[in-house]
Amino acid sequence: MATHLKNMQLMKLTLPVAIAVLCAVGCGKSSTPSDDDATPTSDETVTVSNMAGSIKINGSSTVLPISNAVAEQFSKQYPEVSVSVDGAGTGNGFKDFEVKKTDISDASRPIKPGEKEKCEANGVEFVEVPVAYDGLTIVINPQNDWVDTLTVEQLQKIFVGEDAAKTWKDVDPSWPDENIDIYAPGTGSGTYDYFHEVVVGKSDAELRKDMSLSEDDNILVKGVADNKNAIGFFGVAYYEESKDRLKAAKIVNPKDGEAYLPTGENIASGKYAPFSRPLFIYVSTASLKRAEVQTFVEYYLSNVSELCERVGYVRLPDSIVEKGKSNVENRVAGTHYISPEGETRSGALEDIFVESNLVK
Repeated sequence: MATHLKNMQLMKLTLPVAIAVLCAVGCGKSSTPSDDDATPTSDETVTVSNMAGSIKINGSSTVLPISNAVAEQFSKQYPEVSVSVDGAGTGNGFKDFEVKKTDISDASRPIKPGEKEKCEANGVEFVEVPVAYDGLTIVINPQNDWVDTLTVEQLQKIFVGEDAAKTWKDVDPSWPDENIDIYAPGTGSGTYDYFHEVVVGKSDAELRKDMSLSEDDNILVKGVADNKNAIGFFGVAYYEESKDRLKAAKIVNPKDGEAYLPTGENIASGKYAPFSRPLFIYVSTASLKRAEVQTFVEYYLSNVSELCERVGYVRLPDSIVEKGKSNVENRVAGTHYISPEGETRSGALEDIFVESNLVK
């Protein structure tokens, strides 16, 4: 999937960055935005800047709707800045980011130690910025009248190993003796990685190999929507967009034994466990030296809380967003999710995303 903001005049920046930034603020003309503009409100005017340049973003298909929404709003104020947003998957996005092909990498999971090492080897420094909460959603076909709630143990029966359940009856004897058809994100997806981490845990087991995989979440939606016996998973925004075609399974929280749907309230509170997770953007510090990238990232963080909700995700606490803004402004490079020993950290965002955990 890719969105390329078209019909823009691409121009090279011929003035120093400082002058370009001043021009972004003071130059241009004003126009009245439509009622559905996110920022500013409909009774204000938009200052149309003549700042020019290009910004390349690739990575998570889960984060893609957020970055698309930001890019589309940004283009109204900065029509001569070309912003391309692709959704090839978190892992594939980091592969581009590591070799300086992109300015921003969208990610539905934190950067891995190996990816960080490749960035270091290629001289790529980055600022790690959480942008929203997601609830990885387990979906079934609306005609499926036997599944209402799933436990992690049942998900393990369905998804883990070559001896995983072949029929619904293999999961629960009261369920029909019909084949289970599975639709899942590709192995380059952060959503695939996150699901593996949560469902498989620390064992050496792997997810079953006979799933229908795609990096395009819309293909997964269609696969489940068209098949009574199907099950799949992806970010909550794609479920929200297709609620008339899909049914979300309630997930039993392993800590309190209660079953929860992936509502905004349940995701934000952490009750939708263990599938609530933060989403990120990783921003190249070298790219931030360019006026158009600096301006775009500032715009992104100033508007993401509203826009993420508009496309079906859950806003972060203001304190987390403000910390992200401060880190961008001060070029605080590194990750909070890898220890000095190179081990991956896990836990609540509020506990991990603190200064003492930062590793450059």
